[in-house]
Amino acid sequence: MYLSVQLSFYPLTDDFKPPVREVVKRLQASGLEVYPNRMSTQVFGEFDAVMAALSEVMKWSFETYGKAAFVANFLEGDRRPEQA
Repeated sequence: MYLSVQLSFYPLTDDFKPPVREVVKRLQASGLEVYPNRMSTQVFGEFDAVMAALSEVMKWSFETYGKAAFVANFLEGDRRPEQA
C-alpha cells in the first residue's frame, strides 16, 4: 500500500531552523520521496517504509532536541505532485 504524508515539525526552541533542517535531511536519507517546503514536508512511499522512517526520525528528534510537536496528515494512495 502506498502512503502520502504531509508532516510539520515544531521543535519547542527559539533556534528552530537547525532541528527542522536535520529532520528533513534524515527523512531524505531514508530513501523515501521527500519534498520540503516552507510550511511542511511531504513524504511518499510504501506504508511500512514510511511509518518506519517517521518512527525513527521522531524518536531521534526527541532524544536529540527534547520537546517538539509533530503534526501529520496521512493519505492512503499516491498523492505525489505531478512532475512536469
